[in-house]
Amino acid sequence: MSPHRIPLRLLQCATAAVFLGRAWQHWFWDAPFRTLLWDEAWMKGLVESLSAYRWSEYITSPAVDATIQMLIRAHGPFYLGIALIAIGLRRLPRWSSSLLLWGALSLLILATLYAKEKFFSLGQFLEYSLQFLVPVFLYCLYRQSLSHRQLLIWMKWAIVATFVCHGLYAVNYYPRPGYFVQMTMDITGFAEEGAIRFLLLAGGLDFLLAVLLFLPWRRVIRAALLYATFWGLATSLARVWAHFYWEFPWESLHQWAFESVYRLPHALVPLALWYLLGEADAKVATAPKSRPS
Repeated sequence: MSPHRIPLRLLQCATAAVFLGRAWQHWFWDAPFRTLLWDEAWMKGLVESLSAYRWSEYITSPAVDATIQMLIRAHGPFYLGIALIAIGLRRLPRWSSSLLLWGALSLLILATLYAKEKFFSLGQFLEYSLQFLVPVFLYCLYRQSLSHRQLLIWMKWAIVATFVCHGLYAVNYYPRPGYFVQMTMDITGFAEEGAIRFLLLAGGLDFLLAVLLFLPWRRVIRAALLYATFWGLATSLARVWAHFYWEFPWESLHQWAFESVYRLPHALVPLALWYLLGEADAKVATAPKSRPS
């Protein structure tokens, strides 16, 4: 088996998932482009200097709104193309891997727009770390553009950022979204008080994970990564689980499945890191020991 074969495939799947989910979102639903394009403080001067619109005309124009929606939908085929590149990476010309970085930049901008909706909340931005960085991790592993140690460290930090920021919402450091509580109640059957306690526990475990990943004991780190894989998968699938109705199966999946799909890196990146650490341990174990002089 070639080096990093399994981690590379996991990162391919994670990258394809985030772009496929976002492609579905942009093609059929919406994205927060208007939070920038309809921001008077940022855009009024630009709009009135570069177009014939006055600001009041610009924000009420059906033609402008249709153009913004067309721009959002155009990202659907773009993200789909990047997903296909991620899937077929090893069969495509080597230069095509550079397009992963353009996709990562687009996801970074999207994360910034989501953060802008929440008054540039740092937690809101950083919780997308695994999503906008997974194409970079795939590129770096495929092209070997980072040392093995550097890649492991960056993957750890991305996992920590995503899980800790989720935890900050779960423990109500940032205002806990009502749908967090409702999803927990729908899935677990807990009453509201029990759901809140469950979220507090989950948030505490997210913070503990951040500590465990930087301890000097490799077995502890790998065990923590298995937990991150499980919890990342559970929180990803929760979107469909909590909102699936057998009476309307396709409508339920159409509305919620993409939210689960683009969150799959939250499980697949920790699993890829688990394999990379295992490979590193195996390499050390099989390395010839030098004889004392």
